[in-house]
Amino acid sequence: MKYKFIYHCLFWLGIYLLWVFVFRNYSFSLTKTVTVEFCYLLFITADYYITIYVIAPRFLKKKEYVYFILLTVGLIAFSALLRAIVALEMNIHILQTTPLPACGSLYLNSLLNIFIWVEIFIMGKMIIDRIYNQQKLALMEKERVKHELDFLKAQINPHALFNSLNTIYGHIDKNNQTARNILLKFSDLLRYQLYDCGEEKISLEKEVAYIKNYIAFQQIRKEKNLDVEVDINMEDGNFTIAPLLSVVIIENAFKFVSSFTDTQNKISIKLEVAGGLLTFHVINTTERKETATSLIKQGGIGIANLKRRLELLYPGKYEVSFNQKIGHYEAILKLKLT
Repeated sequence: MKYKFIYHCLFWLGIYLLWVFVFRNYSFSLTKTVTVEFCYLLFITADYYITIYVIAPRFLKKKEYVYFILLTVGLIAFSALLRAIVALEMNIHILQTTPLPACGSLYLNSLLNIFIWVEIFIMGKMIIDRIYNQQKLALMEKERVKHELDFLKAQINPHALFNSLNTIYGHIDKNNQTARNILLKFSDLLRYQLYDCGEEKISLEKEVAYIKNYIAFQQIRKEKNLDVEVDINMEDGNFTIAPLLSVVIIENAFKFVSSFTDTQNKISIKLEVAGGLLTFHVINTTERKETATSLIKQGGIGIANLKRRLELLYPGKYEVSFNQKIGHYEAILKLKLT
């Protein structure tokens, strides 16, 4: 509050000095110019603060524009009248000007000058406030989005600790290399999620490497009667992407893939990057004739998080669809990369 008062005083002092030197009439003495401009300053500052802190909050913010304009103009007209009276008295008793200026001319000059400067300062204040509020809202929105994204990613990221994994690894029989390899692969996946996914965007090549590792890990967990086809074709890998977007789709494919004993179960994963467009296409065989909506619901929080993250990070730059067809389920994600 103290610094705000000092700032306002310095501002008006600067305006006053500017008026004195810019609008000085050299046919008059400097004393007369200083006196005239100071008289204007008193009425202009009074009108400015009354308008900004009294009239505007009560009428302008409520969108009662007619009352705001009438009261502001009325205030300026009244101030111009007072200023004309004060100026006339100063010309008679202090400056002793002869001949005296006409009252009508004195009033019109006062009205014009006060009106112009009050409106300039009011418009300047409104423009500054608007810019400040827009920047504040933009910052708040950015923080809100960041917090929401952090929350969504926190729901995806596992909460296991590496020391716990090391303990488990140490208790696995050394002859059981399969179990040890599974744990090591899981540790790599976890390390990526905990350390590489902290940024909003990461290298596309890193994300693709994680996808390959994740698929390999899921294949170990599944039955042998599962054929997984992976086709990755990147025209250019020098793009960035939000982490863990495609993993949700892959996870659902392994979760809902069929488990036939007499027929081949299959998952097809295709990722293509061409012309800055990423196309991610996943198909898995299914056992039951379910609708796409029911499978999405079964996907739980993962699919909901995926859609929400896409809305926040790639507004208008993505397409995602889920389709249930006879014998298989299909998920397609198209994303414009940067």
